[in-house]
Amino acid sequence: MKILVCISKSPDTTSKISFIDNNSKFNEEGVQYIVNPYDEWYALVRALELKEENGGSVSIITVGNSQDEAIMRKALAIGADNAIRIDTDPKDAYSVAMQISEYAKKNNFDMILTGKETINYNGSQVGGMIAEDMDLPFISLASKLEANGNTLKIESEDIGGIQVLEVNTPVVISCAKGMAEQRIPNMRGIMAARTKPLNIVPPIDVESLTKFESYNLPEAKSACKMINPENIDELVELLHNEAKVI
Repeated sequence: MKILVCISKSPDTTSKISFIDNNSKFNEEGVQYIVNPYDEWYALVRALELKEENGGSVSIITVGNSQDEAIMRKALAIGADNAIRIDTDPKDAYSVAMQISEYAKKNNFDMILTGKETINYNGSQVGGMIAEDMDLPFISLASKLEANGNTLKIESEDIGGIQVLEVNTPVVISCAKGMAEQRIPNMRGIMAARTKPLNIVPPIDVESLTKFESYNLPEAKSACKMINPENIDELVELLHNEAKVI
């Protein structure tokens, strides 16, 4: 089974977020980047489990510049066999998806996995766009994935229940909570990652369909009001008139 896992970088959740150029651009200075957790914990780890169960290979792919290679090496340390970096800065979800799709078309993957979304943009768009461009089935928000030959059994949460789906490969799947558990790279994996191939692929010419006009930080949270537990009337009044939750 030949699996391609799409990964992207996201700011570490402890990073201080700010914007430059009149709030039109994210300020990367001093920001520590990590592998997007949904890509790493769910998509990549489940791909590695499937390889261990059924044989095959797991490749990771990202669209980015040379600074992204650090997070790619971490994914290699977790167990991916090789890495592909499409050498261009990501501009929007469409351009990223088309770059990945172009590579995937030429390399005959049985399965393309993505995380359900990135923690910095929360778009959930790339997987569906890849599937559309490649004319493949797309299963979103999968929480369980089992393989039997070229037939996959997939579960995803629905309102009030679980959907169970069956699909033949090749297919594109976005992975959500429940798909797998986080793996921590061990020393052997970290050492092996240094020698695993990291292939640089030139980008195709793709027009971006969207652009970011401006960013804004969320408003600061108001101060916490402490209410005497004996003063129920004041609590009810504040919840009704200020918080407007009752």
